[in-house]
Amino acid sequence: MKEKVKEIIKKYNLINTGDKIVLGVSGGPDSIAMLDILRQLKSEMEFEIYVVHINHSIRGEDADEDEEYVKNYCRKYEIECFTKKIDVPTIARTEKIGTEEAGRKVRYEYFEEILKETGSNKIAIAHNKNDNVETIIMHLLRGSGISGLRGIEPIREEKFIKPLIECDRQEIENYCKENNLQPRIDKTNFENEYTRNKIRNIVIPYIKKEFNPNIIETITRLADVVSSEDDFIENVSNENYKKLLVIEEKNRIELKLKEFNLLDEVLKNRIILIATRKLFGSTQGIEKVNIEDIIKLCNNNIGNKFLMPNKNLKVLIQNKKINFIKID
Repeated sequence: MKEKVKEIIKKYNLINTGDKIVLGVSGGPDSIAMLDILRQLKSEMEFEIYVVHINHSIRGEDADEDEEYVKNYCRKYEIECFTKKIDVPTIARTEKIGTEEAGRKVRYEYFEEILKETGSNKIAIAHNKNDNVETIIMHLLRGSGISGLRGIEPIREEKFIKPLIECDRQEIENYCKENNLQPRIDKTNFENEYTRNKIRNIVIPYIKKEFNPNIIETITRLADVVSSEDDFIENVSNENYKKLLVIEEKNRIELKLKEFNLLDEVLKNRIILIATRKLFGSTQGIEKVNIEDIIKLCNNNIGNKFLMPNKNLKVLIQNKKINFIKID
């Protein structure tokens, strides 16, 4: 599996000479396999690694033992390890969000903190092929557009890397067994309280049994096809965005209204998302219904009209222009 991970790294250019990488390590099979393999590759490929572990204060003694397991591995191989205990359930209640969402939020915040502290430039996450398929099914159930069917990107924002993205769960478990890593097992992964666990423990086994035993490979191939076609649409959309652009400032983007209205619906959707991403850094919070409302507003282009698809974005039609305005 080490050679396979090496090929994944080369295929997607995940790691370059001189990189300093923060590894998110829970102590489970995926993350400990990733750590073990990158530890072996770091001298050969000339990069540095740091380990980050977060105790979410959810699983009591089990969580404390996870933390100690990761620390012991790092002591054995003289790897710098950063750990932090965070009361995720309290954060979830305070911020009125789910425990899963709160856990993800604090993890990534701590990753970023250690990234800066160590002067690192990349963060490695141990997502695997099965995780990718589960994510695609989740997106499908939520009515995702074509971009959601791409699944988990091997590299995002030139910073977040997934060296195990083409390794399936069985390969990883076999690697752990063969190398006597004795990973920690999070028993909550077998509880069907969360959507992802239901997909992992109920939906995918049912599809394998009743319809397609190779469903993991089938959906992975679908994601590859979708990614290529989505990249093409995105490139065409960016070219059209540049043609429509009048003003691009930190808090405001202005586009030509008449030319926008002449475009195909697919390109209109993408251009709205491009403008939103440029203002906010992501498209989170913009739903399909918001995009449809913006297009309707543009079609009814007489006079000054505006809408606010969310509290941070104002879309104003004025003087034959579309203005996307970020509200601080």
